[in-house]
Amino acid sequence: MPAQQKETAHPGLAQVQFLTIAEVAKVMRVSKMTVYRLVHSGELPAVRVGKSFRVTENAVQDYLENAYYDAG
Repeated sequence: MPAQQKETAHPGLAQVQFLTIAEVAKVMRVSKMTVYRLVHSGELPAVRVGKSFRVTENAVQDYLENAYYDAG
């Protein structure tokens, strides 16, 4: 597949930022195990790369927005 076709096949994919489990845990201020549980339960979508998982920044933002709890 020529390089030009690859670029247009997924135009938004080049702008996607992937985070490691450790980076997600740091952003969310939780343990890595908590992030792994969210990924394995399907609450936080992730991509498996080899033996590792990667989570998009958008997925983290979406999860946090939907998990917001108004106590008042």
